[in-house]
Amino acid sequence: MASVNRVYAARLAGMAVLGPDGESLGRVRDVVISMSIVRQQPRVLGLVVELLTRRRIFVPILRVISIEPNAVTLSTGNVSLRRFAQRPGEVLVLGQVLDTRVRIDDPELPQLDAVDVVVVDLAIEQTRSRDWLVTRVAVRSHRRLGRRSTVHVVDWQNVQGLTPSALAMPGQGVAQLLHQFEDQRPIVVADALRDLPAKRRTEVINALDDDRLADILQELPEDDQTVLLMQLDTERAADVLEAMDPDDAADLLGVLNPTEAEVLLRRMDPEESEPVRRLLSHSPDTAGGLMTSEPVVLAPDTTVAEALARVRDPDLTPALASLVFVVRPPTATPTGRYLGCVHLQALLREPPANLVSGIVDTDLPSLTPDTSLGALTRYFAAYNLVCGPVVDDQNHLLGAVTVDDVLDHLLPHDWRDDYEEPQLSSRVTEGAT
Repeated sequence: MASVNRVYAARLAGMAVLGPDGESLGRVRDVVISMSIVRQQPRVLGLVVELLTRRRIFVPILRVISIEPNAVTLSTGNVSLRRFAQRPGEVLVLGQVLDTRVRIDDPELPQLDAVDVVVVDLAIEQTRSRDWLVTRVAVRSHRRLGRRSTVHVVDWQNVQGLTPSALAMPGQGVAQLLHQFEDQRPIVVADALRDLPAKRRTEVINALDDDRLADILQELPEDDQTVLLMQLDTERAADVLEAMDPDDAADLLGVLNPTEAEVLLRRMDPEESEPVRRLLSHSPDTAGGLMTSEPVVLAPDTTVAEALARVRDPDLTPALASLVFVVRPPTATPTGRYLGCVHLQALLREPPANLVSGIVDTDLPSLTPDTSLGALTRYFAAYNLVCGPVVDDQNHLLGAVTVDDVLDHLLPHDWRDDYEEPQLSSRVTEGAT
């Protein structure tokens, strides 16, 4: 299929990036252009490519040998694995330019004179010298009464407002980014947020609802979590903490200044803050500090069908869904007397009408709140588990520890920055430029 020398940047988003032999390297996530204070035609510098590991790297545009309708092909599979970091003078097309309000000064479009329009795309073209330049801008006026407005394509020279200072102004839209993030996993969005300019990152955070922001926040390193949380006003920060899993909220509050943490805890709903306070009372490197206070807890008279319905909850992690815990009422932690657990596999083998009390595993040892991190790792290895119960000395279930929480504390705090999957092609190397 023939390569093209004029493309629209937004259409590159999500496009596969291939090496010279057709091997998949990742997908395009943004286009980087140069934009200076002196008004001159923006030049395309390269692409932000998300590798199979979710790391985002920079690929110079001169490495691109063809852009076809379904893929971008590079001249080499040797690219730098260094995480993309935006430099002064660089602008992200999808992250900063799209949805920007501009004015049009084009004699052929008098209807747009003195009218605010928004950028919906940029056309980039390759010159004879192989450089890629921004040549045209697609714009449209704001929608009215739900009707889609006409898109106009104008020469770049006729657009007023595409400057570094204008892009830094508050109030620019983030609709394009939110649309991109809509169906992506929280960890993917978290990685993308870290790569955005501070202004656009703040705008995206303000536009997300509390539940979605809580999910994303949980996937960020601690340092980024605290910076992001402190950007929110106290009321919204408390709302986001309420939407987080109690153990993740406790981890985040545990690294804040105690005074700041207490202010946020007091703003939270007491029903939401109480389990977080209990978790904060334990050392962070023990079962009590690592556990979640919201595992799947059932009364003895629960049927197998009801138990299976509970573990089908899409909000449950696979680890938490692997075990259900049977207790005497109350079933909210700290519960009544802990009776034992039921493995998911056991539920799948039983008739739906049977009661879980008939298949309780009473032999699996329980963890105590003081169980150390080292003992936790040996526990999961010895019993081939991904989840384990935490019980106090009066036999009340306090919560459950999952293997992912243990790994999160065993790995270096910046493991998300340095992680590389072993199946990445050996053609992609660290030292390439």
